[in-house]
Amino acid sequence: MTREGLFAAVRPFAPGQKFTPADVQLIGTLADGFGLADAEAEPAPPWLPGQITLRVALELIGHEAIVREAYKDSVGVWTWGIGVTSKSGHSVERYKDNPQSIQRCIEIYLWLCANKYGPEVMAAFGGHALTEAQFAAALSFHYNTGAIGSADWVQSWKWGQADKARAEFMNWQKPASIIERRKKERDLFFDGRWSSDGKATVYEVSKPSYAPKWSSAKRVDISADLKAALKTGGE
Repeated sequence: MTREGLFAAVRPFAPGQKFTPADVQLIGTLADGFGLADAEAEPAPPWLPGQITLRVALELIGHEAIVREAYKDSVGVWTWGIGVTSKSGHSVERYKDNPQSIQRCIEIYLWLCANKYGPEVMAAFGGHALTEAQFAAALSFHYNTGAIGSADWVQSWKWGQADKARAEFMNWQKPASIIERRKKERDLFFDGRWSSDGKATVYEVSKPSYAPKWSSAKRVDISADLKAALKTGGE
């Protein structure tokens, strides 16, 4: 029984089927004593293979950063949003001196995941079922490295060599700044341990260099923007 169920069961015995403030307090105390929840949680819908769910999307974005206008990466390539370059098929030069909303940045990221990175992950694991957590971890790995089709750990896992695959996962740890991300992806894939807190780091752009302004880093809750972006269906 839930807390609401207890109130419903007792209501017929109240005068006029109405509770006084004292009644509410007493019944609430009883519900606490019985350890009753406010309401029964609805079961989560089954995950569909390759589906970019809220949790999958949040996990990857938590490892990335968001830059709302175009910037030059470490080798001078124009980049925007969540690590998007024009090689993706979405021209990012249009965002030079033209910052977009966080929701728009996420929409293009979702479009890329749904049409490029997600299908490539599913193809790499063809014939082998993945959990939502495994898909999220593999998607994050591939978005960062582009190597899901050649990584030794994928093949080892498909051969049933989980311990070997777990160790090989950490072969992808250059530069050193990526090690923490790789550990979280590994723990998500092999242990189902999610790490996202619903936030992403957002940077501004320094000018005239157009490099990310590292001192501007802000942790921003992107849950609402992501939910809105998921409803639009991407690009």
